[in-house]
This record gives sequence, C-alpha cells and structure tokens, in this order.
Amino acid sequence: MTAVHGFGLGIATHNSAGDTLEVYYPQPLSDIQGELAEVINGVSGTLDAAQLNELEAALTAGGAADQAALANQLKECSGSVVATVLDDNVAPSTVEDAYLKLHLLSHRLVRPHGTDLDGLFGLLPTIAWTDQGAVCLNDLQQRQLDARLRGSVLEVASVDKFPKMTNYVVPSGVRIAHTARVRLGAYLGEGTTVMHEGFINFNAGTEGPGMIEGRISAGVWIGGGSDLGGGCSTMGTLSGGGNIIISVGRECLIGANAGLGIPLGDRCTIEAGLFITAGTKVTVLDGARKPVETVSARDLADKSDLLFRRNSTTGTVECLTNRSAIELNESLHANN
Repeated sequence: MTAVHGFGLGIATHNSAGDTLEVYYPQPLSDIQGELAEVINGVSGTLDAAQLNELEAALTAGGAADQAALANQLKECSGSVVATVLDDNVAPSTVEDAYLKLHLLSHRLVRPHGTDLDGLFGLLPTIAWTDQGAVCLNDLQQRQLDARLRGSVLEVASVDKFPKMTNYVVPSGVRIAHTARVRLGAYLGEGTTVMHEGFINFNAGTEGPGMIEGRISAGVWIGGGSDLGGGCSTMGTLSGGGNIIISVGRECLIGANAGLGIPLGDRCTIEAGLFITAGTKVTVLDGARKPVETVSARDLADKSDLLFRRNSTTGTVECLTNRSAIELNESLHANN
C-alpha cells in the first residue's frame, strides 16, 4: 500500500533570479495512505491552471473534498502555485520540502523530532521579512528604493532564515503575546500561553497546557501542565549538547532565570536562578534532608518528583524529592 509522509498545495515566493524563498501551505497533510496517497503520489512542482483542474478532479474522486476545494481556490492565484510531496520521512532536499516540514510541525500534524529535519537549516535562505512579504537580501535595496519612490516605506520586521509562525498558521486554543518570538516549525499544544518574553524555536514546543515565559530552544519538548518562568532557558540540540534531547516532563516548574541542560521527568522543580547542566555536581538528600551522595546532574536525567535548589549557606546544588506537583491556574490557560 502506498503511504506518503507529507503533502501540501501552496503558494511560493521567488526572488528576481527565480529561486524559491518561502512557501505557504494552508492545508498540509501528513501520514497519507490508501487511495488519496495514490492520487497525490508523484504530484510535485509548479502547477498551472490546467494541472490544478486535473488535480482537483482527482482529489474529488479520491474523497479529499477539502484539498479539492483548495486546488480550486489556488487557480485564482496570481503567484506561483506548487505541490510538494514527501514520499518518505527523509531529510529535506529543497526549500519547498523544508517549508512543508515546518508547516507539518506548526499545524500539529507531527511532533518535534517526528519528521527528519537534517540539513534543513542550510537549505533555508536568509530573508528580509517585510510588510510586503519575503524579500531576497539581494533584492532588498531596490525594493526599499521602489517603496520610497512611491512615497512609502518598506517595513523590515526581521532578517532571518525562519519567519514567525503566525504568518502561516495560528493553532487553536493558544495565546501568543509577542508573535515574533515563535518561529515557524514550533509546535504549540492546546492551552499553551506564550508571554511577551517567551520564545519557541523550530522543532520544539509544548504538549499543553502550559505557561511559557522563558526560552524553548530547538529540539526541546515541554510536557503538559508545565510552566517556564520568566527569563529561564533550555539548552537545545543546536547548543553544543550533542545528541541528547532536552525535555521537560509533565507538571514541572522551571523558575525565573533558571536553566536546564538535562531531560527532566514529571513533577520536577528547578528553583529560580539555578542553571542545571549535565555536569553540575548535585548533592542528593534523603527524606530527612540529609546528604546521601553527590552525583552529576546527568545521573538524575528523566527522573521524576525532584526539586533542585541551591543551599543559600554553602552554595551547594541540592536535590530532594518533590511530590507536591504544581497546579496551574486554569483561568490562565483557558485560550478558547
């Protein structure tokens, strides 16, 4: 049986040399099987109106009414319409592939690490993200001049490889106070709130619900019911940490200005201002809060019900059992 990892009909932006800068896929699909997979298998590249007509008919016959309706709408597009098929979960080879994978993540169709992103960063061009869309840096000066000649200003919001997620998709049931701080390719689960100083990178995200006031670096996963306090940070897979995937379990609290460089289990707390890396020496306390042994923090990775704190007298990093899981304020996470 034919199976397809991902598929998207989208609108591409090109530079003056004809190179693809970015692609918007409004209704991407993942894990496609059966008759629909047979229909879309091999459909790839730029599509003209006649090809869209054929595809619309095939999608209708295949029972994909929503995709057929999208194909019909795209016939009115004045820009470049593309179809992209990811036959297997392999590394992207084109900008079109890369953007489809980022869309699959932000549309909650795959979770972080659920699609192969090897080499994606190198595929993406650095772009000026403006109020007139994506602009190639080589074309920017002329576009700025053209705008001035018309009596206006071309507003450049950022110069980056990744656009902000909300220009492509706004997942249901979330709040984002500062949209520029969530990149396309982030996964935001239902009930996630991202405050003004919160940041979520690509291939990272939250199961939800959760309050994010700190930084979720690339590759990091935050379990449901966990809070990241203001100014805290997580070490990502791009931060020199090797192949270890940093994650935070369910119902955890990372205090303000704290940091994390190991995977945490469920119901863990790191006190404000304390940064735990894999090599941090931690004194483990027993039930009577007496020292038992000193270990590296990596030895406590993935364990649940732990409280990490710094002894205010000796400066020693200590760890004790913490079975009083934090309880989120439900009204803060009602994002419907």
